[in-house]
Amino acid sequence: MNKKIISFIVIALLVFSQSLSAKGKPKNVIFIIGDGMGLAQIHAGMVVNGNKLEMEAFRHIGLVKTYSNSHFTTDSGAGGTALACGVKTNNGMIGMGPDSVAVESVLHLAEKKNLSTGVVSACAVTHATPASFVAHQINRNMYEEIAADFLNTDIDVFIGGGRNNFEKRVDQRNLSAELKNKGYNVAYSAKEVKAVKSGKVAGLLYPEHTPAMPERGDYLPEMSMAAVDLLDDNKKGFFLMIEGSQIDWAGHDNDGNRVPLEVIDLDKTIGRVLDYARRKGNTLVIVTADHETGGLTLPDGNLKNKTIKPAFSTKNHSGVMVPVFAFGPGAEEFTGFMENTDLKKKISRLLKL
Repeated sequence: MNKKIISFIVIALLVFSQSLSAKGKPKNVIFIIGDGMGLAQIHAGMVVNGNKLEMEAFRHIGLVKTYSNSHFTTDSGAGGTALACGVKTNNGMIGMGPDSVAVESVLHLAEKKNLSTGVVSACAVTHATPASFVAHQINRNMYEEIAADFLNTDIDVFIGGGRNNFEKRVDQRNLSAELKNKGYNVAYSAKEVKAVKSGKVAGLLYPEHTPAMPERGDYLPEMSMAAVDLLDDNKKGFFLMIEGSQIDWAGHDNDGNRVPLEVIDLDKTIGRVLDYARRKGNTLVIVTADHETGGLTLPDGNLKNKTIKPAFSTKNHSGVMVPVFAFGPGAEEFTGFMENTDLKKKISRLLKL
Protein backbone atom coordinates (compact mmCIF):
# COMPACT_ATOMS: atom_id res chain seq x y z
CA MET A 1 0.00 0.00 0.00
CA ASN A 2 1.21 3.53 -0.80
CA LYS A 3 2.95 5.16 2.19
CA LYS A 4 0.86 8.33 1.75
CA ILE A 5 -2.35 6.29 1.96
CA ILE A 6 -1.12 4.51 5.10
CA SER A 7 -0.23 7.84 6.69
CA PHE A 8 -3.66 9.23 5.84
CA ILE A 9 -5.39 6.21 7.39
CA VAL A 10 -3.32 6.48 10.58
CA ILE A 11 -4.12 10.18 10.93
CA ALA A 12 -7.82 9.55 10.23
CA LEU A 13 -7.96 6.81 12.87
CA LEU A 14 -6.21 9.07 15.40
CA VAL A 15 -8.66 11.90 14.79
CA PHE A 16 -11.61 9.47 14.97
CA SER A 17 -10.37 7.93 18.23
CA GLN A 18 -9.90 11.38 19.77
CA SER A 19 -13.41 12.34 18.64
CA LEU A 20 -14.83 9.27 20.38
CA SER A 21 -12.76 9.82 23.52
CA ALA A 22 -13.91 13.44 23.75
CA LYS A 23 -17.56 12.44 24.21
CA GLY A 24 -19.10 12.00 27.65
CA LYS A 25 -17.96 13.13 31.08
CA PRO A 26 -14.55 12.54 32.66
CA LYS A 27 -13.97 10.73 35.92
CA ASN A 28 -10.54 12.34 36.37
CA VAL A 29 -9.02 15.67 35.29
CA ILE A 30 -5.30 16.32 34.96
CA PHE A 31 -4.73 20.05 34.54
CA ILE A 32 -1.24 20.88 33.26
CA ILE A 33 0.06 24.46 33.35
CA GLY A 34 3.21 25.55 31.56
CA ASP A 35 4.02 28.73 33.43
CA GLY A 36 5.06 31.36 30.89
CA MET A 37 4.46 29.01 27.94
CA GLY A 38 3.25 30.75 24.78
CA LEU A 39 3.27 29.46 21.22
CA ALA A 40 6.84 30.63 20.63
CA GLN A 41 8.05 28.66 23.67
CA ILE A 42 6.25 25.56 22.42
CA HIS A 43 7.75 25.93 18.95
CA ALA A 44 11.21 26.48 20.43
CA GLY A 45 10.89 23.21 22.32
CA MET A 46 9.63 21.48 19.19
CA VAL A 47 12.59 22.58 17.07
CA VAL A 48 15.19 21.63 19.68
CA ASN A 49 13.44 18.29 20.18
CA GLY A 50 13.81 17.34 16.51
CA ASN A 51 10.65 19.06 15.19
CA LYS A 52 8.31 16.95 17.30
CA LEU A 53 6.49 17.11 20.63
CA GLU A 54 4.00 14.93 22.51
CA MET A 55 1.67 17.96 22.43
CA GLU A 56 1.12 17.36 18.73
CA ALA A 57 -1.26 14.54 19.68
CA PHE A 58 -3.91 17.04 20.83
CA ARG A 59 -6.75 17.73 18.39
CA HIS A 60 -8.90 20.01 20.54
CA ILE A 61 -7.16 23.38 20.70
CA GLY A 62 -8.21 26.88 21.78
CA LEU A 63 -6.89 30.27 22.81
CA VAL A 64 -7.03 31.79 26.29
CA LYS A 65 -7.14 35.50 27.20
CA THR A 66 -4.84 36.21 30.14
CA TYR A 67 -5.41 39.80 31.39
CA SER A 68 -6.08 40.27 35.10
CA ASN A 69 -8.55 42.51 36.94
CA SER A 70 -5.87 45.12 37.60
CA HIS A 71 -3.49 44.83 34.64
CA PHE A 72 -3.40 44.19 30.90
CA THR A 73 -0.51 41.80 31.63
CA THR A 74 -1.20 39.35 34.44
CA ASP A 75 1.23 37.97 36.98
CA SER A 76 1.22 34.32 38.08
CA GLY A 77 -0.84 35.09 41.19
CA ALA A 78 -3.77 36.54 39.29
CA GLY A 79 -3.24 34.17 36.36
CA GLY A 80 -3.16 31.12 38.59
CA THR A 81 -6.18 32.33 40.54
CA ALA A 82 -8.15 32.80 37.33
CA LEU A 83 -7.39 29.23 36.24
CA ALA A 84 -7.92 27.70 39.69
CA CYS A 85 -10.80 29.78 41.04
CA GLY A 86 -12.54 31.19 37.97
CA VAL A 87 -12.28 34.87 38.95
CA LYS A 88 -10.30 37.81 37.61
CA THR A 89 -8.33 39.26 40.50
CA ASN A 90 -5.57 41.81 41.03
CA ASN A 91 -1.96 40.99 40.29
CA GLY A 92 -0.24 39.49 43.31
CA MET A 93 -3.35 38.04 44.96
CA ILE A 94 -3.82 34.33 45.63
CA GLY A 95 -7.12 32.44 45.74
CA MET A 96 -9.34 35.47 46.24
CA GLY A 97 -11.20 38.11 44.28
CA PRO A 98 -10.17 41.77 44.05
CA ASP A 99 -12.40 42.40 47.09
CA SER A 100 -10.04 40.17 49.15
CA VAL A 101 -12.79 37.59 49.70
CA ALA A 102 -11.56 34.01 49.40
CA VAL A 103 -12.86 31.97 46.44
CA GLU A 104 -12.98 28.19 46.31
CA SER A 105 -10.71 26.64 43.71
CA VAL A 106 -11.64 23.71 41.51
CA LEU A 107 -9.41 21.61 43.79
CA HIS A 108 -11.46 22.62 46.83
CA LEU A 109 -14.69 21.79 45.01
CA ALA A 110 -13.30 18.39 44.04
CA GLU A 111 -12.45 17.73 47.70
CA LYS A 112 -16.04 18.50 48.69
CA LYS A 113 -17.24 15.84 46.24
CA ASN A 114 -14.82 13.33 47.79
CA LEU A 115 -12.55 13.20 44.77
CA SER A 116 -8.86 12.82 45.48
CA THR A 117 -6.77 15.91 44.76
CA GLY A 118 -3.16 16.74 44.13
CA VAL A 119 -0.57 19.31 43.07
CA VAL A 120 2.86 18.66 41.55
CA SER A 121 5.14 21.58 40.79
CA ALA A 122 8.64 22.16 39.41
CA CYS A 123 9.17 24.85 42.06
CA ALA A 124 8.11 25.43 45.66
CA VAL A 125 4.55 24.31 46.33
CA THR A 126 4.07 27.69 48.00
CA HIS A 127 4.81 29.57 44.77
CA ALA A 128 2.05 31.51 43.01
CA THR A 129 0.57 28.94 40.63
CA PRO A 130 0.32 25.90 42.94
CA ALA A 131 -0.67 28.22 45.79
CA SER A 132 -3.64 29.48 43.77
CA PHE A 133 -5.24 26.03 43.94
CA VAL A 134 -4.80 25.69 47.71
CA ALA A 135 -4.34 29.01 49.50
CA HIS A 136 -6.08 32.35 50.07
CA GLN A 137 -3.67 35.22 50.65
CA ILE A 138 -3.57 38.91 49.78
CA ASN A 139 0.02 38.67 48.56
CA ARG A 140 1.73 35.86 46.66
CA ASN A 141 4.96 36.49 48.62
CA MET A 142 3.37 35.39 51.91
CA TYR A 143 5.00 31.99 51.58
CA GLU A 144 4.75 30.92 55.20
CA GLU A 145 1.07 31.85 55.35
CA ILE A 146 0.51 29.94 52.10
CA ALA A 147 2.25 26.89 53.57
CA ALA A 148 -0.07 27.03 56.59
CA ASP A 149 -3.04 27.03 54.22
CA PHE A 150 -2.10 23.51 53.13
CA LEU A 151 -3.09 22.40 56.64
CA ASN A 152 -6.56 23.85 56.06
CA THR A 153 -7.32 21.56 53.11
CA ASP A 154 -7.76 17.85 52.56
CA ILE A 155 -5.44 17.75 49.54
CA ASP A 156 -4.19 14.18 49.16
CA VAL A 157 -0.85 14.67 47.41
CA PHE A 158 1.41 17.68 46.96
CA ILE A 159 4.95 17.45 45.67
CA GLY A 160 7.56 20.14 45.03
CA GLY A 161 10.03 22.33 46.84
CA GLY A 162 9.41 24.82 49.63
CA ARG A 163 10.35 22.73 52.66
CA ASN A 164 11.73 25.77 54.50
CA ASN A 165 8.30 27.42 54.40
CA PHE A 166 6.98 24.45 56.36
CA GLU A 167 9.85 23.86 58.78
CA LYS A 168 12.04 26.97 59.14
CA ARG A 169 9.41 29.52 59.95
CA VAL A 170 9.30 32.82 61.80
CA ASP A 171 6.48 31.52 64.00
CA GLN A 172 8.51 28.40 64.93
CA ARG A 173 5.71 26.06 63.82
CA ASN A 174 6.81 22.79 62.26
CA LEU A 175 4.14 22.22 59.66
CA SER A 176 5.71 18.93 58.58
CA ALA A 177 5.10 17.56 62.06
CA GLU A 178 1.53 18.86 61.90
CA LEU A 179 1.07 17.19 58.52
CA LYS A 180 2.24 13.88 59.99
CA ASN A 181 -0.30 14.30 62.79
CA LYS A 182 -2.96 14.72 60.09
CA GLY A 183 -1.96 11.40 58.57
CA TYR A 184 0.36 12.53 55.81
CA ASN A 185 3.44 10.64 54.75
CA VAL A 186 6.01 13.44 54.63
CA ALA A 187 8.63 12.63 52.01
CA TYR A 188 11.94 14.40 51.45
CA SER A 189 13.08 12.66 48.26
CA ALA A 190 11.66 11.19 45.07
CA LYS A 191 12.58 7.73 46.36
CA GLU A 192 10.54 8.31 49.52
CA VAL A 193 7.56 9.52 47.46
CA LYS A 194 7.67 6.41 45.26
CA ALA A 195 7.86 4.18 48.34
CA VAL A 196 4.39 5.33 49.44
CA LYS A 197 1.78 3.11 47.82
CA SER A 198 -1.36 4.53 49.43
CA GLY A 199 -2.53 7.36 51.64
CA LYS A 200 -1.70 11.06 51.70
CA VAL A 201 1.71 12.40 50.71
CA ALA A 202 3.42 15.73 51.36
CA GLY A 203 6.50 15.66 49.14
CA LEU A 204 8.77 18.49 50.29
CA LEU A 205 11.73 17.52 48.18
CA TYR A 206 13.79 20.73 48.25
CA PRO A 207 14.42 23.47 50.84
CA GLU A 208 13.35 26.11 48.33
CA HIS A 209 12.77 25.54 44.60
CA THR A 210 13.51 22.49 42.50
CA PRO A 211 16.61 22.79 40.28
CA ALA A 212 16.39 24.00 36.69
CA MET A 213 16.68 21.74 33.68
CA PRO A 214 18.69 19.72 32.94
CA GLU A 215 19.84 19.39 36.57
CA ARG A 216 16.51 18.18 37.90
CA GLY A 217 16.39 15.28 35.42
CA ASP A 218 13.10 13.35 35.25
CA TYR A 219 11.73 14.82 38.47
CA LEU A 220 8.55 16.27 36.90
CA PRO A 221 7.39 13.29 34.80
CA GLU A 222 8.27 10.82 37.57
CA MET A 223 6.64 12.74 40.41
CA SER A 224 3.60 13.51 38.27
CA MET A 225 3.04 9.82 37.59
CA ALA A 226 3.71 8.95 41.24
CA ALA A 227 0.89 11.35 42.12
CA VAL A 228 -1.38 9.83 39.47
CA ASP A 229 -0.72 6.33 40.84
CA LEU A 230 -1.73 7.43 44.35
CA LEU A 231 -4.79 9.42 43.30
CA ASP A 232 -6.02 6.67 40.97
CA ASP A 233 -7.00 4.58 43.99
CA ASN A 234 -10.14 6.70 44.48
CA LYS A 235 -13.07 5.08 42.67
CA LYS A 236 -14.86 8.45 42.54
CA GLY A 237 -12.02 10.04 40.57
CA PHE A 238 -9.43 12.74 41.07
CA PHE A 239 -8.24 16.22 40.14
CA LEU A 240 -4.52 16.82 39.69
CA MET A 241 -2.71 20.04 38.77
CA ILE A 242 0.81 19.75 37.35
CA GLU A 243 2.95 22.84 36.78
CA GLY A 244 5.99 23.20 34.55
CA SER A 245 7.13 26.21 36.53
CA GLN A 246 10.46 27.21 35.11
CA ILE A 247 9.58 27.93 31.49
CA ASP A 248 8.60 31.23 33.06
CA TRP A 249 11.91 31.67 34.86
CA ALA A 250 13.90 31.01 31.70
CA GLY A 251 11.76 33.64 29.98
CA HIS A 252 12.44 36.19 32.71
CA ASP A 253 16.14 35.50 32.24
CA ASN A 254 15.78 35.76 28.44
CA ASP A 255 17.61 32.43 28.36
CA GLY A 256 16.95 31.05 24.89
CA ASN A 257 18.90 27.87 25.60
CA ARG A 258 16.93 26.94 28.70
CA VAL A 259 13.42 27.78 27.45
CA PRO A 260 13.24 24.77 25.11
CA LEU A 261 14.72 22.45 27.75
CA GLU A 262 11.98 23.41 30.19
CA VAL A 263 9.30 22.98 27.50
CA ILE A 264 10.66 19.55 26.52
CA ASP A 265 10.62 18.50 30.19
CA LEU A 266 6.97 19.48 30.49
CA ASP A 267 6.22 17.79 27.17
CA LYS A 268 7.76 14.55 28.42
CA THR A 269 5.40 14.79 31.39
CA ILE A 270 2.48 15.42 29.04
CA GLY A 271 3.44 12.30 27.08
CA ARG A 272 3.35 10.17 30.22
CA VAL A 273 -0.01 11.64 31.22
CA LEU A 274 -1.48 11.08 27.75
CA ASP A 275 -0.38 7.44 27.84
CA TYR A 276 -2.30 7.06 31.11
CA ALA A 277 -5.37 8.85 29.68
CA ARG A 278 -5.41 6.70 26.55
CA ARG A 279 -5.18 3.56 28.67
CA LYS A 280 -7.93 4.60 31.08
CA GLY A 281 -10.36 6.27 28.67
CA ASN A 282 -11.99 8.27 31.50
CA THR A 283 -9.46 11.05 32.04
CA LEU A 284 -9.58 14.59 30.65
CA VAL A 285 -6.15 16.14 30.12
CA ILE A 286 -5.91 19.91 29.75
CA VAL A 287 -2.70 21.79 28.96
CA THR A 288 -2.44 25.59 29.05
CA ALA A 289 -0.42 28.48 30.46
CA ASP A 290 -1.13 31.28 32.91
CA HIS A 291 0.62 33.80 30.62
CA GLU A 292 3.52 34.17 28.19
CA THR A 293 6.91 35.30 29.51
CA GLY A 294 9.66 37.19 27.72
CA GLY A 295 7.80 38.29 24.60
CA LEU A 296 9.68 35.53 22.79
CA THR A 297 9.92 35.45 19.00
CA LEU A 298 11.87 33.12 16.74
CA PRO A 299 13.18 35.14 13.79
CA ASP A 300 15.44 32.28 12.70
CA GLY A 301 16.49 28.74 13.45
CA ASN A 302 17.62 25.49 11.87
CA LEU A 303 15.44 22.39 11.92
CA LYS A 304 18.25 20.15 10.73
CA ASN A 305 20.60 21.30 13.49
CA LYS A 306 17.79 21.54 16.08
CA THR A 307 18.71 25.14 16.91
CA ILE A 308 16.82 28.39 17.35
CA LYS A 309 17.81 32.04 17.29
CA PRO A 310 15.50 33.55 19.92
CA ALA A 311 14.65 37.20 20.41
CA PHE A 312 12.97 38.56 23.54
CA SER A 313 11.08 41.83 23.84
CA THR A 314 10.83 41.97 27.64
CA LYS A 315 12.22 40.51 30.85
CA ASN A 316 8.68 40.25 32.17
CA HIS A 317 5.38 38.74 31.09
CA SER A 318 3.49 39.76 27.98
CA GLY A 319 -0.25 40.18 27.57
CA VAL A 320 -0.79 37.88 24.57
CA MET A 321 -3.21 34.98 24.50
CA VAL A 322 -1.90 31.49 25.25
CA PRO A 323 -2.98 28.13 23.82
CA VAL A 324 -5.09 25.47 25.51
CA PHE A 325 -5.04 21.81 24.46
CA ALA A 326 -7.40 19.07 25.58
CA PHE A 327 -7.71 15.29 25.26
CA GLY A 328 -10.32 12.88 26.58
CA PRO A 329 -13.96 13.09 27.68
CA GLY A 330 -15.11 16.72 27.48
CA ALA A 331 -12.16 17.87 25.35
CA GLU A 332 -14.51 19.54 22.86
CA GLU A 333 -15.28 22.17 25.53
CA PHE A 334 -11.79 23.61 25.18
CA THR A 335 -11.83 24.96 21.63
CA GLY A 336 -12.15 28.49 20.30
CA PHE A 337 -11.50 31.68 22.24
CA MET A 338 -12.09 31.81 25.99
CA GLU A 339 -11.31 33.73 29.16
CA ASN A 340 -8.85 32.14 31.59
CA THR A 341 -11.68 32.12 34.13
CA ASP A 342 -13.70 29.79 31.87
CA LEU A 343 -11.44 26.79 32.46
CA LYS A 344 -12.39 26.33 36.11
CA LYS A 345 -16.06 26.64 35.20
CA LYS A 346 -15.79 24.08 32.40
CA ILE A 347 -13.86 21.59 34.56
CA SER A 348 -16.33 22.01 37.43
CA ARG A 349 -19.27 21.39 35.11
CA LEU A 350 -17.68 18.32 33.55
CA LEU A 351 -16.82 16.81 36.95
CA LYS A 352 -20.24 17.85 38.30
CA LEU A 353 -18.67 19.72 41.21
